[in-house]
Amino acid sequence: MRTLRVTIPDGVKFADLRLSRNVGDGSVRFAMAPIEAICKASALDFAEIVHGPQPLVGQLILAWYEDHLKDGGAPDPVQEDLREEARLEAERGGGFAYPPGHA
Repeated sequence: MRTLRVTIPDGVKFADLRLSRNVGDGSVRFAMAPIEAICKASALDFAEIVHGPQPLVGQLILAWYEDHLKDGGAPDPVQEDLREEARLEAERGGGFAYPPGHA
């Protein structure tokens, strides 16, 4: 397991990701600019984090979200859906997902 320490630059907020889901296939969409800013501030290779053989962008977003909530940030409906899907998959042995918008 890799551990990354990241710096969230001043002025970059979780909401800047503008998380959304593709209605057709449920894929997650987000703005890359906040991820690029975090990688730059943290001296991380953006290409490796996003497109590497084991992309870490999902874990980065999840960890950022956890800190966002701990700091009193507002819940994000898309990230809450993703957390619930992960919980259900873990609870039921994986491979379980609701259709988009129904978690």
